[in-house]
Amino acid sequence: MANEGSTGAFDVAGAGEVAGAGESVGARAVVDGAGRVADGPADGAGRAANDTGGRRNGDRTGDASLLQMRGIVKTFPGARALDGVDLDIRAGEVHCLLGQNGAGKSTLIKILSGAHQPDTGQIRWRGEPVTIPTPVAALHLGIATMYQELDVVDGLTVAENIYLGHELASGGLLRRRDAHARTRELLARLGHTEIPPGREVGRLSAAGKQIVSMARALSHDAKVIVMDEPSAVLDPEEVENLFRVVRSLADAGVAVIYISHRLEEIREIGDRITVLKDGRTVAAGLAVADTPTRELIRLMTGRTLEGVLGGERPDLDGAPTVLEVENLGLAGVFANVSFSVRAGEVVGLAGLVGAGRSEILETVYGARRATSGGVKVRGHGLRPGSVPDAVANGIGLAPEERKSQGLLLDEPVYRNITLSSFARFARGGFLDEAAERSAAEEQIRALEVAPRDADRRTRTLSGGNQQKAMLARWLVHGCSVLLLDEPTRGVDVGARAEIYGLVRELARRGAAVVVVSSEIEEVLGLADQVLVISDGRVVHHGPADEIDEHGVLDLVMEGAPS
Repeated sequence: MANEGSTGAFDVAGAGEVAGAGESVGARAVVDGAGRVADGPADGAGRAANDTGGRRNGDRTGDASLLQMRGIVKTFPGARALDGVDLDIRAGEVHCLLGQNGAGKSTLIKILSGAHQPDTGQIRWRGEPVTIPTPVAALHLGIATMYQELDVVDGLTVAENIYLGHELASGGLLRRRDAHARTRELLARLGHTEIPPGREVGRLSAAGKQIVSMARALSHDAKVIVMDEPSAVLDPEEVENLFRVVRSLADAGVAVIYISHRLEEIREIGDRITVLKDGRTVAAGLAVADTPTRELIRLMTGRTLEGVLGGERPDLDGAPTVLEVENLGLAGVFANVSFSVRAGEVVGLAGLVGAGRSEILETVYGARRATSGGVKVRGHGLRPGSVPDAVANGIGLAPEERKSQGLLLDEPVYRNITLSSFARFARGGFLDEAAERSAAEEQIRALEVAPRDADRRTRTLSGGNQQKAMLARWLVHGCSVLLLDEPTRGVDVGARAEIYGLVRELARRGAAVVVVSSEIEEVLGLADQVLVISDGRVVHHGPADEIDEHGVLDLVMEGAPS
């Protein structure tokens, strides 16, 4: 989800992406005598079964394969990232590639895009064996990749970005007029005639930059476009527009390989699914319409999520009130927000992006100065707009944008964990690094941060392990109140289960927890009490087990108090 107007001034600023290479090994799908993967979910022995071959959006796809990858193996020093992966792509389909972090998705896509070379295995394009030695070779073949961190150049215009590397020129001179004309045609094909070819890309929104990246792919006459987490930085309206563009590409015969952690997106946009686990294909060619979500979760994780969300509520009778928020307001954003959180209790804030949920957390934390009302911790009033006072009184925040607002990505994990507790480790004006490492390593073990390397650069961790490092920071500090803003954003299914368990464990230890999430099921499953926020107002406040998803949606759409 897009950030709800946060200040970006909590701990540090930074940017980066997980740079994982070593993925482990697991069960493999069976390949039949003709060299085809046996499509369908894996059985208990790791064998793939019956081809469903269904179509999500009518008979949009043909049966002939445009692209086949068979028995792809890739080994890095100390780890086999891919151990016989199979992938089959048809023209005009949206093929969803699923798997946890470390399943091998990124390595497979890098092989397909020419960034890595397979150790063994075969790639076929329109039935003919091919090699893809470089990214340029992939583009010439008709395969374009859009990575999560978009590779557009902010200082260049839209047209210059689209034709970067294959500029239109004659006699050594650029044909800018032709480039602009063709850019307009490409943007019109994508339904975005409002983007001027001469506009500097840095002035476009994240959604606009994605359109430029898609237009660049089409400028190479791409027949397959790989989209890696394309919705990660988009708000709901932009996601709907993304889906419209993806459908139009598929209807025009372009195959889209769509990678996402959001299973609800797969339901809406996908035709077929391939699932990777531990570097192997555990299911291939699953029809989206015929495959239940719980089956996808089982395939990706080897277990179900039953009981992780929901379950028996804690007995909070007699538990002391830790956090009190009284008539809190921020002019023009939200007003008259009141709630309390007891030791061991989880309170959830539900609502749409822009409703004011993140701003409420930031104001409680002191990152924004309240214009009315106040916040108390164990009866002690906090100074408005003072993060140091909030932290000193035991409040910790894990922000929505953990990479830019919460973590020093180029610092080691241990330093990020001890960042808010330097005074504890100061000795004569110097930091005791041995004590820092010891405290951090204790939490790394307790929270099962992987890999267990306190000196590893934080940017190389997966999204789920970066979130664990954020939680570890506040555990080292000894917080009694934890504010979690979109704690599972960009986190795969397996890591979500771990984070849910951590939130419950922290509550069992006596922490007062406030969770903001755009996923209503997540809020209702984790929280004991729920506040529904609409346009900066609390329109519902009550026990989580007394309202369901439909009730929450009705409230946020109507904005009527209940």
